[in-house]
Amino acid sequence: MKKIHCLNPISKKGLALLSADYTLSDSLEDAEGILVRSADMHERQLPKSLLAVARAGAGVNNIPCDELAAKAIPVFNTPGANANGVKELVLAGLLLASRDIIGGIAWAKTLSGDVAKQVEKGKKQFAGCEIRGKSLGVIGLGAIGVEVANAAADLGMNVYGYDPFLSVMGALHMSNFVHYTEKLDELLACCDYVTIHVPLLPDTRGFFGEETIAKMKDGAVVLNFARNELTDNDAMAAALASGKIRTYICDFPNETTITMQNCIALPHLGASTEESEDNCAVMAVNELMDYLENGNIRNAVNMPDCDLGPRIKGEKRITIFHKNIPNMISQFTSAVASCGVNISHMTNKSKGQIAYTMLDVEAEDTAAIVENLKQIPGAVRVRVLD
Repeated sequence: MKKIHCLNPISKKGLALLSADYTLSDSLEDAEGILVRSADMHERQLPKSLLAVARAGAGVNNIPCDELAAKAIPVFNTPGANANGVKELVLAGLLLASRDIIGGIAWAKTLSGDVAKQVEKGKKQFAGCEIRGKSLGVIGLGAIGVEVANAAADLGMNVYGYDPFLSVMGALHMSNFVHYTEKLDELLACCDYVTIHVPLLPDTRGFFGEETIAKMKDGAVVLNFARNELTDNDAMAAALASGKIRTYICDFPNETTITMQNCIALPHLGASTEESEDNCAVMAVNELMDYLENGNIRNAVNMPDCDLGPRIKGEKRITIFHKNIPNMISQFTSAVASCGVNISHMTNKSKGQIAYTMLDVEAEDTAAIVENLKQIPGAVRVRVLD
């Protein structure tokens, strides 16, 4: 029985996928798998039994990914599972920035007496502009960025996309009406609205700072539904006060954003839809089970993707996390051959300094093979699935 612990409430639709071979535990003790959403794992004492972590969402800043990688523990996320929910909120942000909907609603609630007459007289103070025909720059063309770009193009906006790491899948899914540019400065200079959809990395932290803002069109609107730390809040506050930036829409209220002039800070609603929570949970549970049962790695942020398909009846599957150094594969195959055992299927993938090898072997007893593999310098974790 495999023990799974949830650090956050996880959608029942996802948990229902766990077979009878799994049990949900209220304790971390002896847990082989962890399901998590936003809970901070950096200071938690994790059990030695832990084999994998699955994040029901895209961001993994709450998880010590490098530390877990060193322990041969993959961290899965669910890219694209909440993309539609975030996309719809970004579109709402575009409209909130263009029409003073929030101010108008607040004003209407203060009226009394002949309300209709006052509305017709005072509504002009909340007049705005339409987004059709305006220019939108989308920085980051992953699952969410591409959906935002396509939807905005469908609404009649002139959309410019920028992503130096654009994937083949991202390019295939991107509308022909989206203008792809390789020059970020060109996008910043011409766009009325700029939205960012990139992960938080050392190179992206504080992206919307003085330097970037200075390159933007005067009176532009900035939308950040990705990560709070992508914006230098002090620089943004100064840009809003000067009018360089007309409006800042973000999904991250904090001590600074809630006091910023012309800032609309939504309470982190990006993926807060029933559908997104279900989609993320289903994807996370499937990834976790496929790894625990078959050793396959899909959408791990700290490990290479590696898939050998379902296990074959009558064979044992051996998985090996190891250092990405020369001559490892030949040593693995020699270790198996020295026991008089045949390898029926094999695959190997690497990512940076980490590599992962999967072997299907025609053997009933793998104890000697495992012992041989563990003795190889560079092997970090050897696991047998049967």
